[in-house]
Amino acid sequence: MSEQTFDFESRIVDIPDYPEPGVVFKDVTPLFDDPEGLRAAVDAIAGRFEGRGVTKVLGAEARGFLIGAPVAYRLGCGFVPARKPGKLPRAVYRQSYELEYGTDELQVHRDSMGPGDRVLVVDDLVATGGTAVAQARLAEQTGAEVVGFAFILELGFLSPREVIARDYDQEVFSLVTVR
Repeated sequence: MSEQTFDFESRIVDIPDYPEPGVVFKDVTPLFDDPEGLRAAVDAIAGRFEGRGVTKVLGAEARGFLIGAPVAYRLGCGFVPARKPGKLPRAVYRQSYELEYGTDELQVHRDSMGPGDRVLVVDDLVATGGTAVAQARLAEQTGAEVVGFAFILELGFLSPREVIARDYDQEVFSLVTVR
């Protein structure tokens, strides 16, 4: 089933007033527990970037692992987890980024990527773009090249593409965009 024929939006559930009143949380986990939905999402993202020489998929903790690892498998390349501080046991690169309310940090092992690697940043959701840019900067710290960004869900009303475009001109691909 192609990305054009699969109804991804029907597998994303709105949760009103979560995590606080006035917020509508977009829950992508029903897409993961649906074998057809998971397969369609992985195939659509991997299919979009096939033939571009991707050698590593970089996914942020935790739902980025859920989509990034199978995309890496489908592309025949490695998967690199971007973790929160204190979760990786060897030497790491660190990248701080802005959140709506403060800052956070992601880390990757120093030996997880390097010169010659072509990295696809994959996550379940892009909201403000900060996490995606932080991941791309981590890849660059290792000497790797970022070749694109892919997401299941994009919160377009928060303008994440503009944030990413400030530093990167690579393709940003999303299966569903909420305007």
